[in-house]
Amino acid sequence: MNEFSVTILGSSAATPTSTRFPSAQVVSHQYRPFLVDCGEGTQMQIRKNKIRFSKINHIFISHTHGDHFFGLIGLISSFNLLGRETDLHIYAPESIKAVLDLQLAVSESQLRYKIQYHFLKFDDKYLLYEDKQLKIYSFPLRHSIPTCGFLFKEKPYPRKIRKEVLKIYDIPDLAFEGIKRGNDFVKENGEIVSNETLTSSGMDQKSYVYCSDTAYFKNISDYLEDVDLLYHECSFMEDMRVTAEAKMHSTTLDAARTANNIGAKKLIIGHFSARYKELEPVLLETKTVFENTILASEDLKINI
Repeated sequence: MNEFSVTILGSSAATPTSTRFPSAQVVSHQYRPFLVDCGEGTQMQIRKNKIRFSKINHIFISHTHGDHFFGLIGLISSFNLLGRETDLHIYAPESIKAVLDLQLAVSESQLRYKIQYHFLKFDDKYLLYEDKQLKIYSFPLRHSIPTCGFLFKEKPYPRKIRKEVLKIYDIPDLAFEGIKRGNDFVKENGEIVSNETLTSSGMDQKSYVYCSDTAYFKNISDYLEDVDLLYHECSFMEDMRVTAEAKMHSTTLDAARTANNIGAKKLIIGHFSARYKELEPVLLETKTVFENTILASEDLKINI
């Protein structure tokens, strides 16, 4: 079975609370962890959730508000103290490099490993990362400073060969890989056996979207559609809409409408203002527009 999951490390907004950390989560695909945002306390949460430091090779920072990256220099330092030698890839606004360079210089830190920077763009959807099974994209959000969301999308799975049909047409082993990729089979006499006859569809592609700090905008559907799981910031309830709009954040109903706009199957809301001690009213209000909603909470793991 395919492994594709999200672990919430932090669900609070600008400031931590006694029970909630600032923004951070780990997206795991085929047991490869990708860190998304890195607020204060992230490395403590990584340890608590038994995620191996040495496995984290890619970090995505949505924007440069402190609650989304103030944990980064500490994590980089810990990697060094633990003897890391593997390159670390950081996908972030360009100004992150200047901040980290200064922090490393002031602390007189000499890293044993290289940081490979990949600077974000904020005007369109861009492919940031690709391997044999997964693609990761950035796309623009609407916040008070340039901000990106991230889309994790699986590549199509190979089609499944119908063994009972192979016997009928006497298909040689050498043709199997091409058939799995969608090729038809041409017999020696020129007869074509269609791929649809020889195979059935593979596993469904899954997708996950991380919407960091953003005001509501309907045009997000230009970049996203038919999403299996959406994480969307939900800093305020609807009675604080004026405050949300002034700060370019989302309300409960904004998050719910976005889920509807992109055809999401399930919604996780997070980035809660510290003013909310109890989150059940936040959840109930969101569910009035999008029923399949759950609350982000520290250490929650969701399988996609």
